[in-house]
Amino acid sequence: MILQKDNQPGRLLARGVCRLMDSHGFVTVEEFVPRRGLRVDVMALGPKGELWVIECKSSRADFTSDRKWQGYREWADRYFWAVGDDFPTDLLPADTGLILADSHGGEIIRTAPETRLAPARRKALTRKFAQHAARRLQALRDPVAGRIPG
Repeated sequence: MILQKDNQPGRLLARGVCRLMDSHGFVTVEEFVPRRGLRVDVMALGPKGELWVIECKSSRADFTSDRKWQGYREWADRYFWAVGDDFPTDLLPADTGLILADSHGGEIIRTAPETRLAPARRKALTRKFAQHAARRLQALRDPVAGRIPG
């Protein structure tokens, strides 16, 4: 399992995003790996089976140094950015969603356009989401048994 300090800016944003998603009936997994080489900040599974990817960016440098995000869009029904209120949002593509967040919560400012996943991909991702979440839960009780494969 990947562990990072909880006081890093991106982790604080992710915590607020997860709280926001919970208030909308979604469950979340942080640092979700849809396939080898990709790791999204937050994957959210909605009450109707919808899958959202939310990338947390704490600064202009954080955003401009990351070009992998475009590959994340094909793994979600909707793609969002989560940023703090001091982030220059004009940098973000207009065809993506926008969440303003802090460590306590957030607000959806712009809903991302929907691009429905193919049924086979949705099924595989939902299964992977469940397995990932279960391994994380098990890791809390038994750090050896709950290891998440790379």
